[in-house]
Amino acid sequence: MGQRFLIDSNVVIDYLKGSLPLSGMNMISFIVDDLLLLSVITKIEVLGFPASDRLCIDFVDTATILHMNNSVVNQTIILRKLHKIKLGDAIIAATALVYSLTLVTRNVDDFKNIDGLQVLDPWK
Repeated sequence: MGQRFLIDSNVVIDYLKGSLPLSGMNMISFIVDDLLLLSVITKIEVLGFPASDRLCIDFVDTATILHMNNSVVNQTIILRKLHKIKLGDAIIAATALVYSLTLVTRNVDDFKNIDGLQVLDPWK
């Protein structure tokens, strides 16, 4: 099995707005066409705004949502104990670690000190 990706909320929003650089748009288009994986936190963040439009809803509906199972919860607890990290970011990082996924995000600094977490910035 090849490399698999977990898409962070900021990437979803900028992808749908068309504001990623061309190389990032191409990367995300490839991921979306292959296997779109989102954390339950990303679903909440993307759809939790009153301005969530049909495009956002349809995009999230095409994704496989990785919910918080016991392994993700336990990994989140470990990350919160080891790092000064917001709860949402800890859940996203834990999801990527538990499912052996590369996290695609613009906020690489939020995740830089987490051992074993692979992070990819589509803006670079």
